[in-house]
Amino acid sequence: MTVREGSLEAPTRHPLDWKSPEFYDEAKLDKELERVFDICHGCRRCVNLCTSFPTLFDLVDNSKTMEVDGVEKGDYWKVVDQCYLCDMCYMTKCPYVPPHPWNLDFPHLMLRAKAVKFRRHGAGLRDRLLSATDAMGKLAAIPVVAQTVNAVNSMPLARGLMEKTLGVHKDRELPPYAGRKFRSGAAASKPHAVKDGKTTPGKAAIFSTCYVNYNEPGLGHDLLALLEHNEIPYVLAEKEACCGMPKLELGDLEAVAVLKEKNIPALAKLAREGYAILAPVPSCALMFKQELPLMFPGDADVKLVQDAMFDPFEYFVLRAKEGLLKTDFKNGLGKVSYHIPCHSRVQNMGQKTREALEMVPGTKVTTVERCAGHDGTWGVKREYFDNSMKIGRPVFRQMAEPGPDYVSSDCPIAARHILQGMAESAGKAEKAHPLTLLRKAYGI
Repeated sequence: MTVREGSLEAPTRHPLDWKSPEFYDEAKLDKELERVFDICHGCRRCVNLCTSFPTLFDLVDNSKTMEVDGVEKGDYWKVVDQCYLCDMCYMTKCPYVPPHPWNLDFPHLMLRAKAVKFRRHGAGLRDRLLSATDAMGKLAAIPVVAQTVNAVNSMPLARGLMEKTLGVHKDRELPPYAGRKFRSGAAASKPHAVKDGKTTPGKAAIFSTCYVNYNEPGLGHDLLALLEHNEIPYVLAEKEACCGMPKLELGDLEAVAVLKEKNIPALAKLAREGYAILAPVPSCALMFKQELPLMFPGDADVKLVQDAMFDPFEYFVLRAKEGLLKTDFKNGLGKVSYHIPCHSRVQNMGQKTREALEMVPGTKVTTVERCAGHDGTWGVKREYFDNSMKIGRPVFRQMAEPGPDYVSSDCPIAARHILQGMAESAGKAEKAHPLTLLRKAYGI
């Protein structure tokens, strides 16, 4: 097979054929893993992205043949387990993605393998708990429970026990639970005239996400304050469940389908009514923009939601370009070290958060465009914590170099991970989400 050179066609992703029996055929999976691993072994461009590729290349180099055919099939799972589906190999490195005839989509092959593994073995208690974001959040949203959970999560003895029993690393800083969820305390929008732009609806609907609803409701209130200040009427999605990303990363595709049926009807109704749907956590926006459309390519409602879904800063910058966003900033932000998460980059919208923050006078933004290594629940787990910190080291160093006033990322979990990794080098820097920073700049 020869490499096709000189193609100017944009990369494309094929729908995920997850309902086909062949998708779960382990012999066919092994054959495809061997084919793709052989191509990756011959290329090795992705060696510095994550630990999946060094794991693969070490397996090959230490085999009897020093080729993929010398690697035991059972060892393929060591590569699969190191993949946390950031998509960066597909988006930034691989020269063989479709429409190249080699048709290489490494992340979705890893997803297929995870789905086969889940169907065969299910999930352990830890993974079931970590991926049950709604259930855990609803329990912790009870004030006394939230206080107890937060206290236990800060106790070294309890964390040591948690590591032994659940496999959650004792040194991982965990996000706190809020005593009152975002949706309970969200203020209603004031009446404003709807000002549609050429590319943006003039009214917004908020898909608040599990994290904002249960962990950091302040981010949701910041978003509402920004919409209110810019006289954009808003509503909350009437019904909301987990977007499904934690289940997707586990390979539990049937659970993803169940959550899709809970979310899509209400969101499609909002899309038909002309709302821009805003999801303040990148992984959740990506779920509706990419993963669900690839899992359900013929579903008209999924397509409607895909077209109506915006990252908040994507929405704000588009409004600004149409002269529909206020620029009456009252406060400069100083030095901001901004990390753009992988799941923002995969949305192919450019660096909209950076553009928005740079509109603020008296603000210098240093952008770090590299995977921080946390990825949802992956970096929480005992067996992957050290690797997550290793992957993040270049990010920690680059974020500290400007001596920032603020450390910021669209992904609040990544920001917490980065600040933990920076440790003493963080200096006086505060962790603040870009929504919080923009609200601070407006002085509202």
